[in-house]
Amino acid sequence: MDLIIKMAVGCVASFAITLLLLKFLPGEKIILGHDRGRKFAQGSEVNIGKPTGVGFYFSLVFLIVSAVICFVINPVTSDKGLFESGNAVAGLGFGLIAVLAEMVTGWLDDRSKNAWNEYIKGALDVVVSLIGAFICVHFFGTRVYLGITGAYFDIHPVVFYILAVILFIVSINATNATDGIDGLSGSLSILSVVTTFAIASIAGTVVDNNAVLLTAAFVPALLAYLIFNFNPSKMLMGDAGSRSLGFFIAFFAIYCRVPFLYFIIGLPFLCDGGISILKITVGRLTKKKIILFKSITTPLHDELRKNRKFSVKKVWSTLVIAAAIIDILYIAAAAILRAAHIV
Repeated sequence: MDLIIKMAVGCVASFAITLLLLKFLPGEKIILGHDRGRKFAQGSEVNIGKPTGVGFYFSLVFLIVSAVICFVINPVTSDKGLFESGNAVAGLGFGLIAVLAEMVTGWLDDRSKNAWNEYIKGALDVVVSLIGAFICVHFFGTRVYLGITGAYFDIHPVVFYILAVILFIVSINATNATDGIDGLSGSLSILSVVTTFAIASIAGTVVDNNAVLLTAAFVPALLAYLIFNFNPSKMLMGDAGSRSLGFFIAFFAIYCRVPFLYFIIGLPFLCDGGISILKITVGRLTKKKIILFKSITTPLHDELRKNRKFSVKKVWSTLVIAAAIIDILYIAAAAILRAAHIV
């Protein structure tokens, strides 16, 4: 019963507080920037001047509510020291601080008069990812579960650390690149976190109640944001939102011991924003001697808007429905295989 009450508190508080903050945008002139538009982004001109960086609000609400229901109200405790290896409770706390740090880096860019140099943003992503990967290795260990079967194996700490850094960087940037269509990044993020929790529950890798509490705080905060972000949007999450979401999606997968699940939950992000990053990276490294996906406009949502003549709402529904189908099928397969294994 205590868990249900904490979940209810988390859901109501996250949704209500986020809704009120976004309704009135307190401190807007100081806290928020305004969208500058994006070069070569299809239809981005309609967003110029809209408040951006509101991810500052919903990220703070999610983090504060999570901290309260996980660490203040009848918290899960550990018999290990605060900085001792294997203290998953402390690791969660430090992980949420890392999410906050990633949010702040994006928010500072959102509110600056001129956009930050992408190399500066990339360097900050790397720094936070290095810290996040250390938190994961030190506090959560390196055992990895395959969500669809429940099988597990241990990875060498150095290899795990490198893979975790890569996962954080990829997730941050793929989520950021996907945030070009009203409601898309937020909707896909909700699907990703809910699917991660569902698969971890089926696989039996949820070590305490904090995973469900994080989900209970995360989803309502984003739902409140989506009320204002569905087409036609009134405000934008900005880098403060997209970068912190990308970091948290990766962190939550590692926290639930199913990091390879990102190939499923992150597939929409990888297919949409990820191919854009890959195309740009390869082009720059080869001085444009090799151009991947030459016939496709990237991100994928720009291809659908520009060349396929999809409306914003049709792009959103196409990508979100596709993601939901993939997630549901994977959850169903995992549940069936798990049930067969138990029997």
